[in-house]
Amino acid sequence: MARFLRGAAAIVALVLSAGAVQGAGAIAIGACGAYGYAYDLRTLAEAERAALKRCHGRNCRVVATVRRGCTAFAVDAKDLCGAHGYAVGSRLAAAQNRALQQCYAHGGKTCVIRAFACDARN
Repeated sequence: MARFLRGAAAIVALVLSAGAVQGAGAIAIGACGAYGYAYDLRTLAEAERAALKRCHGRNCRVVATVRRGCTAFAVDAKDLCGAHGYAVGSRLAAAQNRALQQCYAHGGKTCVIRAFACDARN
């Protein structure tokens, strides 16, 4: 019985540590609709580096990080160099809605979601 309990405790610890290890994400944006994103990485720093590496444009910078949640980036589809918005939320719909609201608030007329990321634990 003691061996069983030790084994069960080891499995629970492994599952809990696996959940704590993964789950960091980020979005980086640049000029004229450029973006990069990362998700399900171990640390926020890793997620930021990966998002920046995937952002193929000028002036890329990390604008949002997330741990166990979602992030979204919206742009004006008719003017990629114009209005945009980004947001973080506990669920994808919330992040996307806020990103679109920001885009419209900054003058966008035809805002669309350009990128989003959620970690697998969400």
